[in-house]
Amino acid sequence: MTADNDGGAAFETLVGQLNYPMFVVTTAVAGHRSGCLVGFATQVSIEPRRFLVGLSNKNHTYRVAAEATHLAVHVLSPADRELARLFGSTTGDEVDKFADCAWHEGPEGLPILDGATAWFSGRILERLPLGDHVAHLLEPESGSVAEEIGELVTFGDVKDLEPGHDA
Repeated sequence: MTADNDGGAAFETLVGQLNYPMFVVTTAVAGHRSGCLVGFATQVSIEPRRFLVGLSNKNHTYRVAAEATHLAVHVLSPADRELARLFGSTTGDEVDKFADCAWHEGPEGLPILDGATAWFSGRILERLPLGDHVAHLLEPESGSVAEEIGELVTFGDVKDLEPGHDA
């Protein structure tokens, strides 16, 4: 290990090597649907149940979510890479992503992706600006999960995708 006095560079190198799970987050307001691929998401409390989702403030989904009361978080398996590509490398400003995948209306009118290995929906409790992303604190309310999830789509699986918008 080498010493690096530039903490910013060390941080960039470190997080560039982490292999976080990736999620597709969807939402809807007044019949307008949106969704995007998200890498900044994690459980933040056991009791009460809480999950945090970071949405880029340049993202179409962020703008729709700003008016939403709920988000749906989808877990993808490697077999779902095409869903990851659709939601990660196109923008809702230009493309109706839901016209290109199978989905159904779920709780609170949320679009639920039929191909996802698992999903849950949650009420947005708080929005916290955190730089170029806004954290959405969710209270999970409903969902569905396969008996065995298996491997997940991770950052390493999608780092070759060209983003649908600037970060």
